[in-house]
Amino acid sequence: MSQLASLTLYHNDEARPIIEAIIADNPGVRVLNMPGAVKLDCEGALVVKRASVEERLGREWDPQEIHLVLISMAGHLDEDDDQFSVSWKH
Repeated sequence: MSQLASLTLYHNDEARPIIEAIIADNPGVRVLNMPGAVKLDCEGALVVKRASVEERLGREWDPQEIHLVLISMAGHLDEDDDQFSVSWKH
């Protein structure tokens, strides 16, 4: 049985391009819209790719910027210059 990796982000203008990138880059992601927030769940891992977010924003984006719109997460965090991910893999 695999666990769900999860990110919950504010549902605002700053988070929308990130949410769109997550949905595009993570097949099978489940999206739960709540008042003021969006919860994204995926079996095993969720990845936020810098290039995908930059494409939607039209500017450079540092994966550290996700912390400005991040409410909660479930999984082990791994981040570098190109991506931010949560997973249950070791």
